[in-house]
Amino acid sequence: MRAISLWQPWASAVILGHKRIETRHWSTPFTGRMAVHAAKRWTREERDDAEAFARQIDPRLATPPLGAILGTVRLVRCEPSEAFSHISQIERMLGNFAPGRFGWILDDVRAFAEPIPFKGAQGFFDVPDELIARGFIPDSTKMGGQG
Repeated sequence: MRAISLWQPWASAVILGHKRIETRHWSTPFTGRMAVHAAKRWTREERDDAEAFARQIDPRLATPPLGAILGTVRLVRCEPSEAFSHISQIERMLGNFAPGRFGWILDDVRAFAEPIPFKGAQGFFDVPDELIARGFIPDSTKMGGQG
């Protein structure tokens, strides 16, 4: 399966269902299911963002997993950032909608029961399908099985 690596706390925000638009400086013609990987990177700035998001959005964002696949999403389409004039305050807080950027619209979030340690990469990269298959939570879409 194709995968994309996101810095934390944004990877967890996607898998927890708070972030439905991933913003990037590049467009993609790809649509379909992809894995969401949480990068190992964890800078002071990202820790500060995680603490702020934990207070404002979800306490689970304070201590997110690193260097692991968290679940999968379906990439529906990609649009220029200018197309997103009517989005929620939370969505705007979790993305960079500056002119010239792109929003990847995500849905059908499927969290894993536990994060699966895996080395990520820049851009899209491949993850073995059997690794993805063993991670799913039956009948749940929330990380850690919490709703």
